[in-house]
Amino acid sequence: MKLGKTSALGIIFSLALVATGCGQKTTTSNPDQAVASSTPAASEQKLNVEVSFYPMYDFTKNVAGDLADVHTLIPPAMEPHDWEPTPQDIASIEKADVLVYNGAGMESWMDQVKDSLSNSKLVQVEASQGITLHEGGEEEEHDHDHADKATTTEEHDHADDASAKDAPEHDHDAAAGEEDDHDHGGLDPHVWLSPALAIKEVRNIEAGLAKAAPQHADQFKQNADAYIAKLESLDQDFKAAVKDSKRKDFITQHAAFAYLAAEYGLQQVPIAGLSPEQEPSAAQMATVIDFAKEHKVKTIFFETLVSSKVSETIAKEIGAKTAVLNPIEGLTEDEVKSGKDYISVMRENLEALKLALNE
Repeated sequence: MKLGKTSALGIIFSLALVATGCGQKTTTSNPDQAVASSTPAASEQKLNVEVSFYPMYDFTKNVAGDLADVHTLIPPAMEPHDWEPTPQDIASIEKADVLVYNGAGMESWMDQVKDSLSNSKLVQVEASQGITLHEGGEEEEHDHDHADKATTTEEHDHADDASAKDAPEHDHDAAAGEEDDHDHGGLDPHVWLSPALAIKEVRNIEAGLAKAAPQHADQFKQNADAYIAKLESLDQDFKAAVKDSKRKDFITQHAAFAYLAAEYGLQQVPIAGLSPEQEPSAAQMATVIDFAKEHKVKTIFFETLVSSKVSETIAKEIGAKTAVLNPIEGLTEDEVKSGKDYISVMRENLEALKLALNE
């Protein structure tokens, strides 16, 4: 069942209205389990916040602190492109004080769900609001309130780095057609993978929480400032790591890292398009293999929530190894249990990139 089907939507929204009328609101600060509020008093003292998927959870929880119960709609280990809201999910959104989502087409179901809501007091936060987006995974100049960095991206045109200049082009129009129900509308939504843009998303979330609970605006700002300091440190570490790297290109399973690449003067070479479940064509595979051989690529990146078969095929063909570059679209159950979060996973990405860029 896909949300794009009108009849299925009607059934979901009708059931959601029933669930809204008789269901109990469940919220949690844990992204993998919803727990019903134990007492009405406790529920009234905190904001009820629904977020779409993991990065939005981690950003929101760090800003909200103990002032909100934050519940993630998409569970751990679930690839966001595969997920659809149930009537219970829609009912939970209806009862929430705040809804936080990335936007830019990441949550392809969001517009239709929002159209079905009747809660006029719901504060809706599109975390990517105000960020200039790339189209189709192409690495375009973007504005994130750092004018000097836009110039830096242009200056890193890789004039002395043939491998970056010669990165293969992909047929993104064809890819969009293959993505079907998981089409991002031609926009690359993966802005959270740039720490600099993650800061912008955190500020948008802060503003939304402050709108919902203005009496706590100062605390939200204090929390956001503390978390942003960690993101700024992460940003500086990425800059330092790639500044003198031997190469500026990396091959990844799908086109999720354009914003990160643009931020740090790198070039992603994606095997497939924006959707991780899209199967690349034989021509795309051949083009990437030729690029990898020509530029002596020794690492092919894959990700945790989808099959690594394509990356392994290319690695075997060229005699390279595989490694994880995590788009953090969700955490595995093991990652949740071990206490990993956005920053710790991004630091793992940084270490993986440092190795690959200096082989």
